[in-house]
Amino acid sequence: MSTFKVNVVARNPKSEELATKPLEALVDTGSELTWLPAEVLKSAGITPRRRRMFATATQEKIERETGYAILSAEGYETNDEVVFAETGDMTLLGVRTLEGFGVMVDNIGHRFVATTTIVAAGKSMPKRELMWQAQNSQWSRMPKMETGPRSLL
Repeated sequence: MSTFKVNVVARNPKSEELATKPLEALVDTGSELTWLPAEVLKSAGITPRRRRMFATATQEKIERETGYAILSAEGYETNDEVVFAETGDMTLLGVRTLEGFGVMVDNIGHRFVATTTIVAAGKSMPKRELMWQAQNSQWSRMPKMETGPRSLL
């Protein structure tokens, strides 16, 4: 799997004319939240709302402030919770932001690919239509993997 970076802008949801400069962030589908430098978020008037605990890739427990921002990158936009990253923390674009953008990550092409958002049915759908959707989803077209002892050889 390869990695790539995109430019992200965070805007203050209470006053959208207050925004950060574009920040280069690593697209990280292993990170739940987006991490942006605390001083940059605060300069745009984005305020911390609470503190949360996080487990790093090395399983170290760290505590950081989080708040809310309108995030945009590559022509996509969403409102999301962001981590106020401290000195030494990476600048990351996390999976919740990607889901909010309505995109999948193309690691080979180093780009975002728009997806159809899955919606909970607001009205009952005929069983035939539900079965067709399940059979024709992107997941059903993936190759089936063999499981069990033989697949480990």
